[in-house]
Amino acid sequence: MRNFTIETGADGVALVRFDSPGQSMNTLTRDAIAEIGDLADCLAADPAIRGAIILSGKQSGFCAGGDLTELEQDIARWRQASTQDELAVAAAVAGCLSRNLRRLERCGKPLVAAIAGLALGGGLELAMACHWRVVADDPRIRLGLPEAGIGLLAGGGGTQRLPRLIGLQAALPILLDGQTLDPAKALAAGLVDRVVPVDTLLAAAREWVLSAPERLVRWDEKGFTLPGGGPWTQAGLQLMAAANATLRARTAGNEPAKENALRAMFEGVQVPIDAGLRIENRFFLNTVRTPQATAMVRTLFHAMRQVGRPARRDRPFRPRLAAVLGAGMMGAGIAHALALAGIDTILIDQDAQTAARGRDKAVALLDAAVKAGRLPAEMAAQAAARIRPATNYADMDGAELVIEAVFEDRAVKAAVTRAAAERMAPGGLFASNTSTLPIDGLADAFPHPDRFIGLHFFSPVDRMKLVEVIVGPRTAPDTLADSLDVVAAIGKTPITVKDRRGFYTSRVFATYLAEGFEMLAEGYAPTLIDNAGRLAGMPRGPLELADDVGLDLLLRIRRQNAADLGAAYLPDAQDTIVPVLVETHGRLGRKNAAGLYDYPAGSRKRVWSGLMAAAGAAGGATDAAPLTERLLYRQAVEAARCLAEGVITDPRHGDVGAVLGWGFPGWTGGPLSFIDGIGHDRFAARAAELAARHGPRFVPSGIA
Repeated sequence: MRNFTIETGADGVALVRFDSPGQSMNTLTRDAIAEIGDLADCLAADPAIRGAIILSGKQSGFCAGGDLTELEQDIARWRQASTQDELAVAAAVAGCLSRNLRRLERCGKPLVAAIAGLALGGGLELAMACHWRVVADDPRIRLGLPEAGIGLLAGGGGTQRLPRLIGLQAALPILLDGQTLDPAKALAAGLVDRVVPVDTLLAAAREWVLSAPERLVRWDEKGFTLPGGGPWTQAGLQLMAAANATLRARTAGNEPAKENALRAMFEGVQVPIDAGLRIENRFFLNTVRTPQATAMVRTLFHAMRQVGRPARRDRPFRPRLAAVLGAGMMGAGIAHALALAGIDTILIDQDAQTAARGRDKAVALLDAAVKAGRLPAEMAAQAAARIRPATNYADMDGAELVIEAVFEDRAVKAAVTRAAAERMAPGGLFASNTSTLPIDGLADAFPHPDRFIGLHFFSPVDRMKLVEVIVGPRTAPDTLADSLDVVAAIGKTPITVKDRRGFYTSRVFATYLAEGFEMLAEGYAPTLIDNAGRLAGMPRGPLELADDVGLDLLLRIRRQNAADLGAAYLPDAQDTIVPVLVETHGRLGRKNAAGLYDYPAGSRKRVWSGLMAAAGAAGGATDAAPLTERLLYRQAVEAARCLAEGVITDPRHGDVGAVLGWGFPGWTGGPLSFIDGIGHDRFAARAAELAARHGPRFVPSGIA
């Protein structure tokens, strides 16, 4: 066997080391899956083996799950299967891991999974097929089944063994939400049997093997019942009904992987496990054959990793001292990220109180992470000590990195840029956190425009993983490379875009809001419009988001665009509706509890009663069917235009930026994957129909 080696001690305890050749992390390749069956046979047949401990031969973790590159190849073949014979072959291949783990589980020898690193997806399924699990006491270790988050289903027994181990209620967030558990939480849930210091891991595993009970597979025993009761108990019925309703409300039927995981678990736990595994196999094959699976694996797994990986460099840029200009919510979040990455950070604002308040915000984020168990207290204290509030630019002398995060005003940005430039280290990198202002114009205030770049962070910085890296016409290649090093160091995912109006994320996101206003002007009810957005898979409706962004800000942006573009500016429904709301009625959005919606204290928001009259809409439009399509197509058309115009040069950046930046539905894989999934010709034909009915904003330029 190439992936597993067996070393048997004098006491009859075999050490089975899982060590995928040529890989930094163990994954379940086709070869490894086949060898699990061989391993089961070897353990069963060797009388010298009393039991076995399965452990990783790598420092990086136990097992990261299946090999998705190979799985993608299989999925492409399985999607072509149409006859009963072809489907039967696909089901047999898809069920290989499940069958071999069942053989391992029933080999007749006590098996322990000794986990000293990540055990995710198929890695956790391998561990659950063992009869006892011991984990090293390290809070960085995570155990979970994240498949549903990338459009797949845990097909190696995960939907069957997990609820049999920990019960239905505890299994739901792991299967449906991709929740991962650290060792302490895994022990509390019953997913693992013991947590020990890493240097005693093997001793604890060996001790259990030598004293293991005769009956090893608890769910094979007569009379086995699920922890907490089955799905037909009163509690189980209530739980499953609520889970089904909640899932439907959250996904609107757009994520078959989660629906199928829930169905596989519900149906499978009602029968013996072998029948349950066959049920899981059917749902697994149905899931991987969906277009959502293809799109989500493409973007949420492969593209996320590819765009987030900076080019290898002999000497990556790693600043020792950074300065953040502006201590508001955004500046505090950026300082928090830099400090966590080990970079000393000066947080500068115009007065001491504001600067100190910004540091307090950053420290509060650290404290919250400690309280939630995501960050050791010692690391939080070290990060807090790296952030120093200041008002004097002399305090940032020698800073190798400066990130400007002040108000979106050219004059203000120019003033702080000039002041900081005088104190920076020679050759230092200057980045502007701007979402709309052209980078090349901002670079005029910096003496070395080749070292000037845009780093557009998203709020809240501690939770949003994306950074839009904006390359100006004078930005040097080394400056881009240094910026990507910085983004990688702080644990964010970068996309690279050209310096064009609105860049990429702001430009395409704006079309979502704009289409909502067009629908409002046509007479559609605001709640219908916003529900259409959620049904499409967006996190919030377009009108809700407009209130969140601020109607006054939208108005200011529209008027600035009109001034800049002159005769080339194309007005839309926002230009008619938003000025009336802001200037006539003083409705600014959520910020003053009065926008498209009212926000009464202590109760839910409700549509402002005067909205339809203020919008000049008669109301009465009720056909919601085309609205979700319009909202998705409008964004996808604009993303395609950005690709055609060279704003983005790689479709992966467009898809990742959309999903991470403004919550474009993950089930589509992003706007460009959405077009690919429909087919370019079919998409262009339908977009042309929408353009004929609704206007040139739907003209499918750039789609070939």
